Amino acid sequence: MLQKLHPDVDFVVGQTNTLGDQVQDRHLSDLGTSIDSGLFTKSLEESLINKTSDFAVHSLKDMPTTLPPGLVLATICKRASPEDAVIIHPKHKRKNISRLEELPEQSIIGTSSLRREALLRQMHPSFRMKTIRGNIQTRLSKLDDHSEYDAIVVAACGFRRGGLGNRIDQILPSKDFGYGVGQGSIGIECRADDTETLKMLRQIEHHESALCCKAERSLLYHLEGGCQISMGVHTTLHNGILTLTATVLSRDGTKSVEDMITGPCEEAVDLGEKLARRFLANNDAIILLGKIGKKRPLTYGDIEAPGDAAAAAKKMRSQGNVV
Repeated sequence: MLQKLHPDVDFVVGQTNTLGDQVQDRHLSDLGTSIDSGLFTKSLEESLINKTSDFAVHSLKDMPTTLPPGLVLATICKRASPEDAVIIHPKHKRKNISRLEELPEQSIIGTSSLRREALLRQMHPSFRMKTIRGNIQTRLSKLDDHSEYDAIVVAACGFRRGGLGNRIDQILPSKDFGYGVGQGSIGIECRADDTETLKMLRQIEHHESALCCKAERSLLYHLEGGCQISMGVHTTLHNGILTLTATVLSRDGTKSVEDMITGPCEEAVDLGEKLARRFLANNDAIILLGKIGKKRPLTYGDIEAPGDAAAAAKKMRSQGNVV
């Protein structure tokens, strides 16, 4: 996309293995409590700070809501389908089983997300959860080559981007199975003082996706949470009105609190904060949220401030893109 807009610029792509990629034998929530943040972003951010790279491309759901001083979330690209997907073990597919509800009781489901674990336990109390880590090929190999998993639940967009959409057996509707904050979107991070790169990256922002994701990230930030929170979201934007629904769950899925907020899309960041305040004023939600982390400084700055959301909404309307 950037190359098409700037054919005279030589974009060199580099790759880095992050801590989240390297450590495959521990649950993400356990890793998240052992370091401050940035399981999948820290090494990339170090390259920005050291000026060995100009911008870093992340899966937005992996980006902490607080960034190192001097770095900003420059742009949010068009969101792919944020829903979660079910991949059934071939042994069950040979019996024409292709949905979670068709699996036998005590089935073992592979996932690495507290949110997915809690939602799965809520929907299917007899199922057993087992951690599964790795990229999509690794997870497929663990599913296909071993009989310990009956199915795995993953982000649908990852399989589709990897050309493996044909392996998806079931899409879990987000109204019942809320997705992770920012899931399905790509976030691009750069140095705050690199005005030339900032200007270039903002050209590829998808305004509708940015508004929805900023509301979700604001909610998560004000709850002071990350991968230690069992929370699913569902965000829509129609005719300039943004609706953010969130569900907070106990880890075993037996208890949950849901709330929703609606308002003008220009107020996306404020809406996320207001919804967080409502959860924090709800005694049942506070019990579920528990001790979710120390208060961190808001370092992502003006790029995700309310004024920026208003600017994005205004540009979206001027282009006739309100949906």
